Amino acid sequence: MCAPVAFSIAAWAAASTTAKAGAASFGADIMTSVESRGVVALSAFVALAVFSTVTAILYVRERENWQSRADAYANEIARLRAEADRADLLLSGDTQFLVAWTGADEEPLIEGDVSQFAGAGAGRRALVFGTWLPPSDAKRVEDAITRLRADGEAFSLRLRSRANAEIEATGRVVAGRAIMRVRDLGEERRLRRDAEATRDAAQRERDAMRNLIDAIPHPVWMRDDERQLIWVNRAYVRAVEATDVKDAITRRLELLDHRQRAEAEARHAEGNIYAARVPAVIAGRRATIDAYETAAHDGLSGGVAVDVSEIAALRADIEQQAKAHALMLDQLPTAVAIFDQRQRLMFHNQAYRQLWSLDLSFLESHPTESEILDRLRVERMIPEHDDFRAWKNGWLQFYRTLEARDQFWYLPDGRNVRIFANPNPQGGITYLFDDVSERHALELRYNALTRVQRETLDMLKEGVAVFGPDGKLKLHNPAFAKIWDIPDAVLRLQPHVDDVARIAAIQAPESSFWTEMSSAVAGFADQRLGAVARVSRKDDGVIDCTIAPLPDGGTLITFTDVTASARFERALTERNEALQRAHQLRSDFVQNMSYELRSPLNVVIGYTQMLGDGIGGPLNPKQRGYASHILRASNSLLALIDNVLDLQSIDSGVVTLDLGPVDLKTNLDAVIEGVQDRLSDENLRLDVSIAPDIGLFLADARRLRTVLYNLISNAIGFSPAGGEVRVAAERKGDELTISVSDQGPGIPEEALAQIFDRFEHHPRGSKHRGVGIGLSIVRSFVEMHGGRVAIDSAPGAGARFTCVIPYREGEANTDAAARLLA
Repeated sequence: MCAPVAFSIAAWAAASTTAKAGAASFGADIMTSVESRGVVALSAFVALAVFSTVTAILYVRERENWQSRADAYANEIARLRAEADRADLLLSGDTQFLVAWTGADEEPLIEGDVSQFAGAGAGRRALVFGTWLPPSDAKRVEDAITRLRADGEAFSLRLRSRANAEIEATGRVVAGRAIMRVRDLGEERRLRRDAEATRDAAQRERDAMRNLIDAIPHPVWMRDDERQLIWVNRAYVRAVEATDVKDAITRRLELLDHRQRAEAEARHAEGNIYAARVPAVIAGRRATIDAYETAAHDGLSGGVAVDVSEIAALRADIEQQAKAHALMLDQLPTAVAIFDQRQRLMFHNQAYRQLWSLDLSFLESHPTESEILDRLRVERMIPEHDDFRAWKNGWLQFYRTLEARDQFWYLPDGRNVRIFANPNPQGGITYLFDDVSERHALELRYNALTRVQRETLDMLKEGVAVFGPDGKLKLHNPAFAKIWDIPDAVLRLQPHVDDVARIAAIQAPESSFWTEMSSAVAGFADQRLGAVARVSRKDDGVIDCTIAPLPDGGTLITFTDVTASARFERALTERNEALQRAHQLRSDFVQNMSYELRSPLNVVIGYTQMLGDGIGGPLNPKQRGYASHILRASNSLLALIDNVLDLQSIDSGVVTLDLGPVDLKTNLDAVIEGVQDRLSDENLRLDVSIAPDIGLFLADARRLRTVLYNLISNAIGFSPAGGEVRVAAERKGDELTISVSDQGPGIPEEALAQIFDRFEHHPRGSKHRGVGIGLSIVRSFVEMHGGRVAIDSAPGAGARFTCVIPYREGEANTDAAARLLA
């Protein structure tokens, strides 16, 4: 910058010298003077051009320098912000706070939670150390801070608060600032003690488990990831005849041979447990062992071996005896089945298979008795039970008793089977099944069927009468005799249907049902049709009668006493009619009153607007405020009346949508203008966000404004003073989403289900008062547009009401309206 300036000054000096020389020789002659002036002008022009060029070059260079400096400063600011974020994260991860002093006269900056040290709401009072530290420790801290701020002397102090908490205070100078950090050491020590206690407990559990495994009589071993032994118990040492654990591991004395270990490794590679019964040498003798080995994820594996030599020998002996018994039992004509203690079928003979017609493959799969009973029930081979599961559980309870039992089963196919069950000494049950169905099978079935029918009919509350093909009464129950007051002596004579109708008609003489009943029972085939009728008795009783022809030519007639239900139905009908009349009266009254209120209210609003506009003369500020309050209250009352009228229209079913192209922003602005006074009174902010892709869409503009007004009014009513109400609208495919949210107390979960019900009002601790119909109208109008309303709220988190309606572009027409309403 200095060089160009010097150059410019020199140029101007040269020009000035030239001018002076021209002036000195001015008197020589006129031509000489003219030439001298030309030289001066040319020199000045050249100097000015050079000066401008140099200045432009310098400006470009300096602008590049300043731009690079600005980029460097921006990067430095971003780095410092990141460091500040990391510092905030560090501060929030522990119970501590920082104090920073910039200058002697500036207030210190406190970061962190001081309430854990100096109490709730302490703030800067935390620097009055004497309030939460003993006097001696408070003086130590104050002296250390004084030296830190004056001389930059760092310090680290261990303190104890008045609450007996151990505290660490450290201070040092960072970037020209005096910084002090105060940290609670109690939490750190507690975590360390908990970790140590957990480690000690795990150590004790490991030692206890190892001692337990070391004490069991079965060999146990562990291998590393190279399949080498790393630990064995004392039983393993005895099995491989080693001197001690170290000797067994050092000499690699294996209980399993190479082939068995290779097979175990292969099973581990497949992710399975190795389990096999293999021969082995235990303490110098041949034995049969059950070997189990499993692998862990870290490459370690462990195994155990159980000596089953004696068990195998006993099992072989038992199997030989069982084969001998099986050969004998298979020749018996009586069905035999033996179940073990697990309730599995261990033996059956040919007679058992033939008795129940069971597949040989199924029986050889050793099914449980429960599975056999289920299959027999499916095949309808065993007696029917009302609660089969309960019966089966009771039947299987005999596995827990030592007493024999003897029962008869009457099978659905007519057979009668005698069952003798005897508990086995080793557990389980032996069954003997003897088919004795040849005796009295038909008689038993007939008697059982008759008894069941009789008991069933006698228990019915409905009257039942069965007439045979000859028209005589064959079967009846006590309820039939009681309903029509027919003597038992008459019923025992099996009277004809005409006689029964004549006696019953005494109780209901005006009914034509008796003629119809006689025709259905004793008439020709084309007259034997089913029928249903209701008969009224002289004592105001009401009987429902049903006629049903039977396949054998008989006729079933049922009589049900519905007097109580008929009276109740009549009472409900009368009550419903009364309620409908009351509802109509209320609706007419509300509608008439609403219309009557609108007229004077419109007058009040009109004259108030005229007063506010100054038509009747100028108003002072207080009068203007009164007029504003009157206008606002009148508009609120008018909106309430409109809501009542809308509600009445919805109830009456006369609401129709006036569909047309709607501009959301225009209608929303109109609604906001109507609530602007309420926003100002409550000092509320209104944040409106409308997506730019929302154009004209098909809707009812007036109903849409009602929806927006009620939602925004609701949000204003529940928002705290100084809060914010947000209105957002966006388009998602073929749907338009409009949401209104507030920062109020939220809606309790138990009130969400009734929030749209009429006259449901939940103040939620706010000053908002209403009659509880605004949200009901919102839902009705939105659903009329084919949309839906959702609520997202929680106590203390405000509430957001979201309306979703179909988005239809273009001008209004009949087809589009029909699609929207559909």
